[in-house]
Amino acid sequence: MPENERIALTEAVYYILLSLFEPMHGYGIMQNVIALSNGRVNLAAGTLYGAINTLLEKQWIKAIQGDENSRKKEYQITDAGKDVVKIEVIRLQELVENGKLIIGRC
Repeated sequence: MPENERIALTEAVYYILLSLFEPMHGYGIMQNVIALSNGRVNLAAGTLYGAINTLLEKQWIKAIQGDENSRKKEYQITDAGKDVVKIEVIRLQELVENGKLIIGRC
């Protein structure tokens, strides 16, 4: 991944990528994000599909061939997308550890 792409992910993008470790269509992603975030993150269709288009362009996810009788597109995370998630988890862990250190001083 190019250095300039090492940015903090939005919660929406983070949860979309986590959802796509298993192939899923748009509505399934929306429902999975609600479940993963305990109802705190609820994606509107426009937000979801805007993010999906961006993730497709970055090649962090890919469209996969679904049932030919279905109009629903399914998506899955790519190896590049998995790398992005791993880097983000490390970044988030660092944030939490630094917070614990500072709060522990109070």
